[in-house]
Amino acid sequence: MIDLESPWVEKYRPTSFDEVVSQSIAINNLKEYVSKKNMPHMIFTGPAGTGKTSTALIIAKHVIKKENYFSNVLELNASDTVRMDYVRSVIKNFVSQNLTLKKDALKIIILDEADNIPNQVQQALRRIIEKASLNVKFILMCNYINRIIDPIISRCAVFRFTNLSKDKVIQRLRFIVKKENLNLPQTQEILFYETLFFISGGDLRKAINTLQMSVAMELLKNLDSNEILKVSGFLDNSTLNELLENIKTKDLISSRKTLETVENLDARNFLRQIIGRLNELEIQPGYLNKILSYIGDVDYRISQGADERIQLMSLISHLIKSVSKEI
Repeated sequence: MIDLESPWVEKYRPTSFDEVVSQSIAINNLKEYVSKKNMPHMIFTGPAGTGKTSTALIIAKHVIKKENYFSNVLELNASDTVRMDYVRSVIKNFVSQNLTLKKDALKIIILDEADNIPNQVQQALRRIIEKASLNVKFILMCNYINRIIDPIISRCAVFRFTNLSKDKVIQRLRFIVKKENLNLPQTQEILFYETLFFISGGDLRKAINTLQMSVAMELLKNLDSNEILKVSGFLDNSTLNELLENIKTKDLISSRKTLETVENLDARNFLRQIIGRLNELEIQPGYLNKILSYIGDVDYRISQGADERIQLMSLISHLIKSVSKEI
């Protein structure tokens, strides 16, 4: 019986250092810290879905006894809860309450998405870290360490988590498929895993969620990777190929009509697909860097709330101008 009741990202979350996919450099150093119980404050930085949160939870479960876990571990998502009053109240109170701690026992604060904390609140957090006793340890996680203020970084050991390779992501997906007794058509299996990896962009959490979504939507019975692309906000291969042909022939009107046929288009996913296929467009010499720069501008404008369709048509018109005239 396939389990669709519980999220697979939680069901198959690593419970030991050996289960963490890749990240051998960070994990080997962390094992040494945990074994000696001589932990500094720590920052885990790297892309989403690379094991930062799982590793923090593994550390907490290794150094804190099960019966004390909920009283001695505080888990927070900074983007949701960390504001000035919260830092001053909940975190400060948690740090100062040492009544339940025996000698050499630890309290751990796990702060996810710490790069979303406003600078003023980070200053308050820094003062709490400074004044915290030696048995209180902070683990901060972020995608972009340059958004963490220097005084916090200087007080922490920094561990960098890297993007997961295609082989590692697919290996973990195969493990889950086997555990859930899923039947994949052999002729489509490799393409299916590669499609999941492409959609995820190296984010294992996203790959697992997309796998579970594919099962929930019964897309595995007649396995079609194009359907999985479409429900994930990407162009299916035939539509993308058609659009690329329109760009090659410098046909802006047909390009617009092709784009209008796409219902669930995620503009930033589309940009990823275009970047991956730029080599097929025979772009004029000297234009490639300009196109990549313009894609960056489009991505930024979309992130700031600009109309997605207008921005994408603007990009397509730039691509048409950049295509070699011989085509």
